[in-house]
Amino acid sequence: MSTASTRVPEGRYGRSSDARADRTLKVVGGVLGTLLLALIGYFAYYYVGQNKISAEVIEFDAQTDAVKVHLEVRKDAGASGYCTLRSQAENGAEVGRADFRFDGDATRIDKVVTLRTTSQGTTAELLGCHSD
Repeated sequence: MSTASTRVPEGRYGRSSDARADRTLKVVGGVLGTLLLALIGYFAYYYVGQNKISAEVIEFDAQTDAVKVHLEVRKDAGASGYCTLRSQAENGAEVGRADFRFDGDATRIDKVVTLRTTSQGTTAELLGCHSD
């Protein structure tokens, strides 16, 4: 006795279920890829476009009870905000932390600020700047 074939003839009944699944996966992948690019664009705009004040530590001079820090601040004209600095001892313990305000119409400010410490500081670290 012979057995009958259960396969359908090629091209007679349209696409197979594998082709439909492939097309669905391509559509879902395209939508998710577009959403990911939009999310990356939003975060990039928020980080770059909204950051109105930034600073850089040029040099510092550690003394017994303070650290003098030369800061270069860049900001939008008329923007105001503050930068947070900290100093650590040789063993890594934090010995000083303070916020320094910057406002006015200047877009670039070079300033030497004094960060008071509880003991000898060996570093001057800029933790970040925030606009008001």
